[in-house]
Amino acid sequence: MGDSFTVGSGPVPRWHTYAAEAARLLGWQPVIAGAGGTGFLNDGRVGRTFQDSFEAELAWRPTPDVLVISGGHNDGRWPAERVGKAADRLLDTARATWPKAQLVMVGPIWLDPTPPAKAYRVRDVLARVAGSQAVPFLDALRRPWSSGGGKAEAGVVLPDGVHPTRAGHALMGRWLARSLTRLPHQGP
Repeated sequence: MGDSFTVGSGPVPRWHTYAAEAARLLGWQPVIAGAGGTGFLNDGRVGRTFQDSFEAELAWRPTPDVLVISGGHNDGRWPAERVGKAADRLLDTARATWPKAQLVMVGPIWLDPTPPAKAYRVRDVLARVAGSQAVPFLDALRRPWSSGGGKAEAGVVLPDGVHPTRAGHALMGRWLARSLTRLPHQGP
């Protein structure tokens, strides 16, 4: 569940996102929920936050083995502590709805090798919230898709300078799949 990075944007449809790629690599059946421009507090153009998306798109479904909540990129205009409270509420709701599902949180994704300070503030509060709820936290700001030379790898970012290309999604999907396989099993 997440924002445009998770559900796709521009020429990259939902079935070619990093979430779908990770599911393919793991042999999982994904249900990809959320909407572009949304976040824990930001309701984007669709007029719903992650909490709203969870309730509308996911809560009525059977319990999944794993729920990955990925976001924070669009929440930088709010104080980080408010973002954290919204994330905490979403984790509470998900746990109450699906007590046997393993929850995982992925922090804000930034393909630019120098994310703004707000991205780190949101990341830090989400990591604290995840830790307080014993939910594994994956730090996407570590930039595994960066060449390390101060810029994203060639062909990873769309011309908008923000969203990943299909190749960028493939790279991110491999990172997510590897990260998920390294987590201790917490589900049923």
